[in-house]
Amino acid sequence: MAAPKKGRSAGSHSKPWRSLALILIAIVALTGGMFASGKTTPRLGIDLAGGTSITLRAVPERGQEAAINKANMDTAVDIMNRRVNGLGVSEAEVQTQGDRNIIVNIPKGTNSEQAREQVGTTAKLYFRPVLATQVSGPSASPSPTASGKPGDKATGKPSETGKPGESGDKATSTGSAAPSSTASPQGRAVTDGLKADATPSAGGTPSPGPTTAPASPAPSGAPATGAPSTGNAAAAKLQAQYAALDCTKQAVRATAGKGVKATEPTVACGQNGQNQWQKYVLGPAAVDGTDVNKAQAVFNTQNASGWTVTMEFTSQGAKKFADVTGKLAQQQSPQNQFAIVLDGNVVSDPYVSQALTGGNAEISGRFTQQQAQSLSNMLSYGALPLTFKEDSVTTVTAALGGDQLHAGLIAGAIGLALVVLYLVVYYRGLSLIAVASLLVSAILTYVLMSLLGQAIGFALNLPAVCGAIVAIGITADSFIVFFERIRDEIREGRTLRPAVERAWPRARRTILVSDFVSFLAAAVLFIVTVGKVQGFAFTLGLTTLLDVVVVFLFTKPLMTILARRAFFANGHSWSGLDPKRLGAKPPLRRTRRPSGPAAGPADPKEA
Repeated sequence: MAAPKKGRSAGSHSKPWRSLALILIAIVALTGGMFASGKTTPRLGIDLAGGTSITLRAVPERGQEAAINKANMDTAVDIMNRRVNGLGVSEAEVQTQGDRNIIVNIPKGTNSEQAREQVGTTAKLYFRPVLATQVSGPSASPSPTASGKPGDKATGKPSETGKPGESGDKATSTGSAAPSSTASPQGRAVTDGLKADATPSAGGTPSPGPTTAPASPAPSGAPATGAPSTGNAAAAKLQAQYAALDCTKQAVRATAGKGVKATEPTVACGQNGQNQWQKYVLGPAAVDGTDVNKAQAVFNTQNASGWTVTMEFTSQGAKKFADVTGKLAQQQSPQNQFAIVLDGNVVSDPYVSQALTGGNAEISGRFTQQQAQSLSNMLSYGALPLTFKEDSVTTVTAALGGDQLHAGLIAGAIGLALVVLYLVVYYRGLSLIAVASLLVSAILTYVLMSLLGQAIGFALNLPAVCGAIVAIGITADSFIVFFERIRDEIREGRTLRPAVERAWPRARRTILVSDFVSFLAAAVLFIVTVGKVQGFAFTLGLTTLLDVVVVFLFTKPLMTILARRAFFANGHSWSGLDPKRLGAKPPLRRTRRPSGPAAGPADPKEA
């Protein structure tokens, strides 16, 4: 009877407990790490846990089609990701899809609605000087009487966060993040205002000013040194737009200030502290959003300011901000205000009384914590290299996500039950090895998914569940290949123990080639696709690697151990290895050649 070869190979086969101990230690270590991290369940995607998925499409501006490239798209993804996660929505996902689309997945939970609003606000951020402003709508009074809180104020004072000996300037708003609610009439023509000084000024009768007396305004129509010359036709057109602008209408707000170049004056809308819509004439952008290096919401405990927003400019931005605030400080309200404009909408309009030259500024007022954080987030991450249009918004409720998860689990349970039923009917006792191997593979898959959710942000979505279900068949296929190789050896007349050792090298090659093809397909799918399909590819690749680990470290050693048990070794009818049922040949026997010459018949002559 044939026996396995002795030596290194035979020694490894004789100690299968080492492999079983190794995989058991790995399971215990990974499970312990899972409980230690506190993440005992896989992180669910928005299609299972509920949330919002937003598709944004890059829209080229006039004559700037070439701006839509990979570098700008990657920059936009990075800014959007920081903008959303800056609100505390740490599980949000932002990724490109194709050449022009960006997919934003926002899970359910606190701040998810606010994150959606800020992601939809995809245009650029600018600081523009205010030329004129008044409450918008048919009922707006042209009188110069204040209709709400005072306007914003900007003052300079020593920096409270700088090093000793250094000084900075902070812009302080006595209002809120919303535009000031002061109603100012249109007053002198926009044409005269645009000619007034280097910071184009138009406006009207001053609205109530700060507690300190503002600097005297330049005489109407008196040009300043270096003032840009604006044509009467353009100024008249802008004045007509401002006069006709009704910011109480949604359709008007959707188009006001949109698509205007940073170097051109424009009209815009904003909502003040009394929830009234206010309209503006704004000059060319003096500071770009990219000039803000950092913005932060801070609760000021040293005075009654409450929640404030501090800004830190880049070196170039600090120079620009100092120039524009120095010119605005010489104007009369509201022309000493600058508007923070995001996506064509005014989100804040503080005014200044002196040049702010320290590279730091502070906007303070009656902010709530949410308002301060929202404004600081816009200032920090608001400038995008491209303009985006919201193509679609899909919201999945938690109940619907739970239903889909339940359906996916049922589908997986049905698939697993069918596989187990097939193994029991066809392989009988060998099905115990297969089921145990499937259980080990399932434990490893679950633990790794839980750990990867925290480590790399892997989210189990519906396609990923499908990938796990497909993996059941891939794993079972490896067992079937091994079992059939063993049966082939038994049919050749070998007993179980040598049949297992002879079948393993042939089955191993087949299993490795099959799993390599599956892993290669999963890798290609993961690279060339985006979004949820990547979840399917990732799960398929992960379970394929685990299949190799389980077959080598668990299935084969367990089969070697059970081959020594009489139930399997003697070919019991329920073992799945009965030689009679398999149609085995008579047992192979090894014949020995006699050491001496064979005895033959006696020589007749000798007889």
